[in-house]
Amino acid sequence: MVQQTYLTSADYPKGVNEFMKAGFTELASETVKPPRVAESHVQLECVVNDVISLGKNGGSGNLVIAEVKLVHINEGILDDNGQIDPHKIDLVARLGGDWYCRVTKDNLFKIAKPSDFAGMGIGIDAFPEAVKNSNVLTGNNLGLLALVKTLPSDEEVEAFSKTEEMKELLDFSIDTDNRILRLHLKAKEFLDNGFVVEAWKVLLI
Repeated sequence: MVQQTYLTSADYPKGVNEFMKAGFTELASETVKPPRVAESHVQLECVVNDVISLGKNGGSGNLVIAEVKLVHINEGILDDNGQIDPHKIDLVARLGGDWYCRVTKDNLFKIAKPSDFAGMGIGIDAFPEAVKNSNVLTGNNLGLLALVKTLPSDEEVEAFSKTEEMKELLDFSIDTDNRILRLHLKAKEFLDNGFVVEAWKVLLI
């Protein structure tokens, strides 16, 4: 529908039916006067509460504050849990200027918070400096580490350090910098596989 929708951005005179210009089908709404676009998989019936001007220069536009009264969803785009499946809805994102982006399987990804970390995490500012300034861990890695509510206890870290896997990494025959590098690489491996608590235990050894 993107090309049809784009047609409605033209500055048609007042009174021109843009449904007809774009070739869309008008569908009567249930709670508001304006009709819906029948071809759209999701339709929102809204009441406008406020329109805020964002400036008078070209491209500034308006911010429209609206209250959603009713939502219509095509059941064909839902998954087995009754949630909208982004693979089925075939969305297009509006970027800047003349640019748009189609949401495809290749550029979709999830950020699922482990249930254990639901709520307020400690934040990156609470990290030990060596972790915060790691040359191995990325911003995304740090973001995952920041989900925890509390750091593992000294006892938990001590017990973890005595596992066979950690004993090998803690080879004290190598210099400190290389040992820290190995530990941070191991923590990153844990994070890439979703094991946040284990990553913290490695980093705190």
